[in-house]
Amino acid sequence: MGTYLNPGGVKFGEAVNSEIYIDKTGMIAYLNTIARTEQKYVSISRPRRFGKTIAANMLAAYYGRGDSRQMFEGMKIPSLHRCSLQSIPALRRMR
Repeated sequence: MGTYLNPGGVKFGEAVNSEIYIDKTGMIAYLNTIARTEQKYVSISRPRRFGKTIAANMLAAYYGRGDSRQMFEGMKIPSLHRCSLQSIPALRRMR
């Protein structure tokens, strides 16, 4: 088991470049609306094989400190909203 602070967007970049990637960046628009409220703690629970790891990698790439605007071009979420939330640390825990 490992815990990573600001793991970057390498894993998400690999998923985006694969043939079977499904754009789920619409989740980020919702998370941006609750980021600085009392509902800011979110648990993403899904059945097996439903993309929890890819969702975690996407969030780590989006909210991480590195510049990943190019990775999100052409997706549902516009990269313009990213600049003000870049200071939120991305934490990913693996079992």
